[in-house]
Amino acid sequence: MAKIIKKEIQRYTAVFEEDKGVGGYTVSIPSLPGCISEGDTFEEAQANIQEAASLYVSVMRKKKVSVPKEEAIIVAPVLVAV
Repeated sequence: MAKIIKKEIQRYTAVFEEDKGVGGYTVSIPSLPGCISEGDTFEEAQANIQEAASLYVSVMRKKKVSVPKEEAIIVAPVLVAV
């Protein structure tokens, strides 16, 4: 009989940055410092950051480190005088 593994689902905000020069996307999760990935398409970058975040959290749990919960993140435009 197959063993059923329960997985907890956490929601994190990911920030996607398009690289118009080279193409593709770089993506990070501010609540998980250092959790960064990339992809040639938005969908690929999204799948890659989901995998990276899952591995990031797995390592934290194995090391018995507290896993960060999503903090209040506000993404807003900023006007800059140049």
